[in-house]
Amino acid sequence: MPTPPSADPVRFAYWVPNVSGGLVTSTIEQRTDWGYDYNRELAVLAENNGFDYALSQVRYMASYGAEYQHESTSFSLALLLATERLKVIAAVHPGLWHPGVLAKLGATADHLSNGRFAVNVVSGWFKDEFTALGEPWLEHDERYRRSEEFIRALRAVWTEDHAELAGDFYRVRDFTLKPKPLASPDRPHPEIFQGGNSTAARQMAGRVSDWYFSNGKDFEGVTEQIRDVRASAGSAGRTPPRFGLNGFLIARDTEAEARDTLREIVAKADTEAVHGFGSAVKQAGRSTADGKGMWQDSSFEDLVQYNDGFRTGLIGTPEQIAERIVAYKRLGVDLLLLGFLHYHEEVAYFGKNVLPLVRELEAQEPEEREPEAHRAHPSPDLSPKGSS
Repeated sequence: MPTPPSADPVRFAYWVPNVSGGLVTSTIEQRTDWGYDYNRELAVLAENNGFDYALSQVRYMASYGAEYQHESTSFSLALLLATERLKVIAAVHPGLWHPGVLAKLGATADHLSNGRFAVNVVSGWFKDEFTALGEPWLEHDERYRRSEEFIRALRAVWTEDHAELAGDFYRVRDFTLKPKPLASPDRPHPEIFQGGNSTAARQMAGRVSDWYFSNGKDFEGVTEQIRDVRASAGSAGRTPPRFGLNGFLIARDTEAEARDTLREIVAKADTEAVHGFGSAVKQAGRSTADGKGMWQDSSFEDLVQYNDGFRTGLIGTPEQIAERIVAYKRLGVDLLLLGFLHYHEEVAYFGKNVLPLVRELEAQEPEEREPEAHRAHPSPDLSPKGSS
């Protein structure tokens, strides 16, 4: 029997644009900036417009339209110190971090921010980033096995004295961290997020993670992933992790305006960068035994938003988007991780025009309604302008 959706309001996060090039690999105008001043203002704006979390992304070398980038943990701390309520999630790569070192940084950031630091453990898709730094590039499922060990070590160091772990990738011997991060009954340590679409990722999430992030998915894709992650958690005797879904949001006063914007984004795609990124990420996931790796069925149009954000279908009027968000919540989505074309303007538009409608619909949920997931929803129209 399906698990009923959470009674808690759906939460919202945004992708921090700390990487140049914006959130779509396109030459369309994107009024966004990867620098700190822009992002400090954005963080304050976001927490005042209903956002609970921000996710600082990470690349370590110039690539695929992201020529410049700020490192995620230091940038996250800067945003935490500029805000009062926003929780900031720093993306980190096992293989490039030792969990004990990250635990120390995280504990300090948690104290400085009064308990608002979190991490997103990224198993890795960018082979060249590892090999250029002289680090081994592991086979797909081994990368997830390393990530699982990384999370176990991180949690042990954050919560135990004399932590011990004798793993294949990490060894922790009689290690005591002080001060530990701030703790409470509902948050014994900073929240641990992870991403990934593959079977290995889903199984790992059920065993060790607090949150599972999915690339953009439609209703059917979300239902499948939630089912698999919950089954893995059940086999491990754990409470299932909460579920976050990536989406690129284009909210306009009319549906026609929103779809025109989407078509323009795709029509002006940076073809070389999209193909280069697609080749790299598909190589990373092709090694999965069952073909469920991230981006394996992503089209060129999907990859213009590099986490398949168009697939989630958050494109239209505020009313249409609010209805779709609540439909995802009914399926078990706890958090929407959003990207935007023009961050400052669109985050404010979201807070004023979309979020109030979401809260109104959530308040109506006890009433009998036709399940939104069962209604017909057209896929986002990605055809070029003027095509029939």
